[in-house]
Amino acid sequence: MNPQGIILNNRDCDVLIVGGGHAGCEAAAASARMGSKTILVTPDETALGRMSCNPAIGGIAKGHLVREIDALGGVISIIADRTAIQFRVLNRSKGFAVWSPRAQCDRKLYSVEMLNELSNHSKLYIIEGLVTGLIIRSGICVGAELENGISISAKSIVLTCGTFLNGIIHCGDKQQPGGRIGEPSVTGLTASVTELGIEAGRLKTGTPPRLNGDSIDFSQSIRQDGDKDPIFFSSLTKSQSLPHRPCWITHTNEEVHNEIRKGLDRSPLYCGRIKGVGPRYCPSIEDKIVRFSHHTRHTIFLEPEGLDTNEIYPNGLATSLSVDTQIAMLQRIPGLDKVEMTHVGYAIEYDFFPPHQLKATLETKQVPGLFLAGQINGTSGYEEAAALGLIAGTNASLRSKGEDRIFTLGRDEAYIGVLIDDLITRGTDEPYRMFTSRAEFRLKLRLDNAYARLSGLGYEFGLVKKPDFDRSFINEKKLFEVISFLVNTKSKDNEGQPISLYDLLKRPNVELSDLLKDRNDISHLGENLLSGTGELYRRVSAEIKYSGYLKRQEHRVLELQRNRNRIIPNDFDFLDIKGLSIEGREKLIKIHPDNLGQAANIPGLTPADLAVLLIHLKRIVKHKY
Repeated sequence: MNPQGIILNNRDCDVLIVGGGHAGCEAAAASARMGSKTILVTPDETALGRMSCNPAIGGIAKGHLVREIDALGGVISIIADRTAIQFRVLNRSKGFAVWSPRAQCDRKLYSVEMLNELSNHSKLYIIEGLVTGLIIRSGICVGAELENGISISAKSIVLTCGTFLNGIIHCGDKQQPGGRIGEPSVTGLTASVTELGIEAGRLKTGTPPRLNGDSIDFSQSIRQDGDKDPIFFSSLTKSQSLPHRPCWITHTNEEVHNEIRKGLDRSPLYCGRIKGVGPRYCPSIEDKIVRFSHHTRHTIFLEPEGLDTNEIYPNGLATSLSVDTQIAMLQRIPGLDKVEMTHVGYAIEYDFFPPHQLKATLETKQVPGLFLAGQINGTSGYEEAAALGLIAGTNASLRSKGEDRIFTLGRDEAYIGVLIDDLITRGTDEPYRMFTSRAEFRLKLRLDNAYARLSGLGYEFGLVKKPDFDRSFINEKKLFEVISFLVNTKSKDNEGQPISLYDLLKRPNVELSDLLKDRNDISHLGENLLSGTGELYRRVSAEIKYSGYLKRQEHRVLELQRNRNRIIPNDFDFLDIKGLSIEGREKLIKIHPDNLGQAANIPGLTPADLAVLLIHLKRIVKHKY
């Protein structure tokens, strides 16, 4: 890492990154990889990439984002693999397209490794400080001012302040300023941005209490081990480097719920002290009890925080209830009757800037040179933040070089493209979280083909090194060889008719390993084809089995485009439509759009919801006439 003195004696750069969370780290790494002199300003360099909530990376659709970031040369994938203490693939019972890898990581080690990784970028300088204002000349953002009076000039600036902008921490009837527990909030910067004509809003997120693992009776919980054949995030990872740790599953019950209800009178969420909107898909435990009162229990995952700590993260228990209520609640959960709480749970309110004010490059429409990325764009989660950071850092670097090129991704190219398109065209009134259902091209946007889709673009823009791009090209060549072999190799179907192995593999319940069993002419095609494991095996299987579905999916997308003007009757009852998501139904009932095109512009309404809606609208016409 470069000493702070070198920076302070030469306070100018190509790209200035403000904030060292997941968005900031990814933006800084991308900019530096592209050859731009980059300064990353963060209050504490030892907290780079700090996991404020659960020390885990990936999950449903989030794993896709991380794999795409890796294909574009990003760092979150490398650090997640390097610090993982458990790997699990979610949705294994479903098709390859929605398999989602997840890694439980060592919280402390993650930040250590992130600092080490970023310190190896020769064009990146990290300094500790707090940015309190922006420098604007002729309507263009050209620098920033630090709390200590120092100013830094830059050709592009990326704000990635997470939950720190005017952050307020809530726990019961107590509140205090803070961006995270024990860390100060950032004041003054929001005002500096809004003075430029950029609108700001308030959102809320939360975290559960932390528990002493030595005080937990795990015999009353269900043990959950990681995968023996893990899928890694980075193409460079060959094996798990750290020891494995299990997670555990327990549940709440009516006794727990009663304790929560008794404490609602001091809940900042239900007393009106919290004004910001929280994440719909990761609600606090008190919100679950109130909104889903018909549920008699909720699942709690007891997850380890690292190898050198006995601290446990109770995933599913985010709360801002008072401390005494938190303790009473915990002690009525099976296995936690003698539990010791090491840190209280709390909620945090913070400023964000509604993302409809951004271009697809994540540069603000109002102020040239100013880019926004991460939770201040209205997102929720490390993975979404990292993806936005990579795109913002790349475009900030391009702008600093005076290039006409921009780096954007379409909805049909990447989950990252879906994320950004949703944010800038639909906006968000609650923390946005990525799901596979949000992507109409999800059969195309798979884990196994992320490198084929994106590494070429990454190489073109200087994000991916040539050896990594060459390796991706070699893998594509292997894929072509295997598919050509299957197309040109004949067998017989159940009726004795000749058929290619390619067409046989399209059939349900036919696996590639079955077709290749006992063949002596496939050794040249690559390893693991017979074992039913490995990236090449999954890629071949997915490409062939999904080929017909992909054609139908493209047809459905065109069908939606052709029917954008289809009228939705005023008396149309959305409650009668089976197949709509809960969020989709709520939004449609509230807004009641006039036509399908208006419905498509509703934030939170997925392509799957639109497809279901179109089917029912067609049925109305058919029934009427």
